[in-house]
Amino acid sequence: MARKSVNVAVVGATGAVGDEFLRLFELRKYPIADLKLLASERSAGKKVKYLGKEYTVEKLTADSFKGVEHAFFSAGGSISKEFAPAAAKAGAIIIDNTSAFRYEKEIPLVVPEINPEDAFKFGARRIVANPNCTTIVALMPTFPLHKAFGLKRAVMSSYQAISGAGAQAMAELEQQTRDWAAGRPMTIKVAPKQIAFNVIPRIDVIQDNGYTKEEMKFLWEGQKIMHHDSLRATATCVRVPVLRSHSVSLNLEFEKPVTAEQAREILRKAPGVIVQDDPRNEIYPIPLERTMKDDVGVGRIRQDISVPDNKGLCLWAVGDQLAKGAALNAIQIGELLLTKP
Repeated sequence: MARKSVNVAVVGATGAVGDEFLRLFELRKYPIADLKLLASERSAGKKVKYLGKEYTVEKLTADSFKGVEHAFFSAGGSISKEFAPAAAKAGAIIIDNTSAFRYEKEIPLVVPEINPEDAFKFGARRIVANPNCTTIVALMPTFPLHKAFGLKRAVMSSYQAISGAGAQAMAELEQQTRDWAAGRPMTIKVAPKQIAFNVIPRIDVIQDNGYTKEEMKFLWEGQKIMHHDSLRATATCVRVPVLRSHSVSLNLEFEKPVTAEQAREILRKAPGVIVQDDPRNEIYPIPLERTMKDDVGVGRIRQDISVPDNKGLCLWAVGDQLAKGAALNAIQIGELLLTKP
C-alpha cells in the first residue's frame, strides 16, 4: 500500500544537513506532497533543484508552517527553540536535528533501530528529537550487544569528520589543504585551530567536570535512548582532518561473558549495521568507504583483555554523520510516523 503523502518543510535547507535531506528524500522516495525550503534571510531567494523542479528558499518566519505536516529542523538549537512552537501550533510534527530538546524528559529521543516506539510519544509539543551524530554511530553496534549481554560500562573515543562542524568548516579544510600544497599561509576562521594535517581534542563547550558537551552527550543520550539509566560511560571526542563520516573506538564491559565471534554473529543480524571484520586482509570500516552509505560499519571486534572473565569487547565503528548521524535518522523517524494515521 502506498504511503500517505505529506507536506514537508526543511529548516536550514541550505546547510550541509539540508543538502543531505534532499539527497535522501529522493533516494528513499519520501512521499512529499509539497516541499518548503526554509533558511535565514541571508539564504532566502536561493534556487534549489529537487526532482527536476526548482524551489526558491524562503525566509524562515513563524508563519512558514501553514499546512506543513513534517518539519525537519537542522539550523541550530536557538532556531529550533524559537520556531518549533510555531510549527507545532500550525499542526506539524517537528523532527529536530539539533540539541535543543534532547535532554527534556518529555521529548522522545529516537534511533529507529533501537527505540522506534518512542517516536510516537511526541505529546502536545509535537517534537521528536534526533540524537547527536556520534551517539548514533556508537549506539548502532552497542545496543544489539547490550540486549544480548547487558552493558555495564562504555568507553568511547571519537574521530569526528570536520563536516560535523558544518559546510564552512569543510570548505576551510579543503582551502587549508590547497594552501599547504601551494606553500601559502593557512587561514583559520571556523575551527579553533588548523585542522589540515592535525587533530583537535576539543569538540563543543568545556563543562565544569572537564568534559566537553559533545563527550557528555554520549552518556546522557545513551541512557535515554537505550532506557538504561544505570549505564556508566566516558568519552573523548576528537576532530580529525576527514571531510565526512565519523569513526569511534568502543571499549564495552558487559554483565555476561561474550566472545568476539558471538558479537559478530549478533551484529551481522542487527538492522542498520554491516560487519567488516577481517583486518588481516585490510577489511574494516573507514570513513572514505562509509560516506553516503546508510549502514554503520563495524570491525576490529576483539576481546578486551583488560576486562576479567571475558566480559569485555573492543570494536571500531564508522558511520556517515550527515546521513545516519543526521538526515537519514531524521527521515527514518518521519517514515516511522507515516506508519500510523
